Amino acid sequence: MAKRDYYEILGINRDAAEDEIKKAYRKLAMKFHPDRNPDNPKAEEQFKEAKNAYEILSDAKKRAAYDQFGHAGVDQQAGMGGAGMGGFGDAFSDIFGDIFGGGRGGGGGRSNVYRGADLRYNLEITLEDAARGSETRIRIPTMEECESCKGTGAKKGTAPATCPTCSGHGQVRMQQGFFSIQQTCPKCHGTGRFIAEPCTSCHGAGRVKQHKTLSVKIPSGIDEGDRIRLSGEGEHGVNGGPPGDLYVQIHLKPHPVFQRDHDDLHCEMPVSFAAAALGGEIEIPTLDGVARLKIPAETQTGKVFRLRGKGIKGVRSIGHGDLLCHVVVETPIHLTERQKELLLEFESINEEDTGKHNPRAKSWMDKVKDFFSA
Repeated sequence: MAKRDYYEILGINRDAAEDEIKKAYRKLAMKFHPDRNPDNPKAEEQFKEAKNAYEILSDAKKRAAYDQFGHAGVDQQAGMGGAGMGGFGDAFSDIFGDIFGGGRGGGGGRSNVYRGADLRYNLEITLEDAARGSETRIRIPTMEECESCKGTGAKKGTAPATCPTCSGHGQVRMQQGFFSIQQTCPKCHGTGRFIAEPCTSCHGAGRVKQHKTLSVKIPSGIDEGDRIRLSGEGEHGVNGGPPGDLYVQIHLKPHPVFQRDHDDLHCEMPVSFAAAALGGEIEIPTLDGVARLKIPAETQTGKVFRLRGKGIKGVRSIGHGDLLCHVVVETPIHLTERQKELLLEFESINEEDTGKHNPRAKSWMDKVKDFFSA
């Protein structure tokens, strides 16, 4: 039985941000957890399915592999055995740690080291660059470590102090009657640090918005929708955390002659009335130059000629695709009086035996007559 798409399971778009993934999983987990559905045997399977989808899509590397290769690109068993059917708090510790008391790390303070966010850049390239490969430079906005405070967020010459409210734990315990509730510290917002004098450059954030220029190598055969991953070129991490990745999303510019279909190319080939009727040889443009194509006599509009190996060799393909030329018989315009006379003479001769010279027209007229006589 085929596995369901992870994005479909969580009910999110393929470009969903980390917060959207987390929110969608939280909603499904709350709905299908077995402890909340003791009389629904299907709830456990739905919970496991949502948990597995979340563990793949919340991990940047696993998500990239899944986006590129589908289920074959990730460990089929990842997350299925690890979700466990333990206590309610254990199953939700990764997303509700700030509510249930510290998450997987136990009772201590929360870590204030975070990985930088992944970035996406939409890059438009020509069909020729996609077919042959190229190299280009892009300029992207990003959040980088503040040079003034070296990422601490504190004014030069000062340093962040331990939060006086939570004593550096990042969480405080509130007593409500018989219940004791642990929640995020309202003063330091879970970081465990307090900045008395914020840096004037980053205003205490530790990061500033900048632009950087990167070189991107485009492999030959890349197609619409493919992504190029630049590891470590995303946003800078917080408090020494690793940087995120940059994903360059490829979009192909419309081509004046060709339309791409995976490794094949398609083009319309206008043919004159005389050449279609009598046959001949015409020149066909390809990505590698010009090819000659022999047109047999009595060629009709819609006829497709295939030039093998004149398409594109995809990134994962063994050989080149084909070029498919679609014949369009062109009706002449701006006729001279002499041309009109010749065409009228031709039509007069043609009417002597319409069925022989215009079989499709005769067949169509026969069908029309049958329709109206029915």
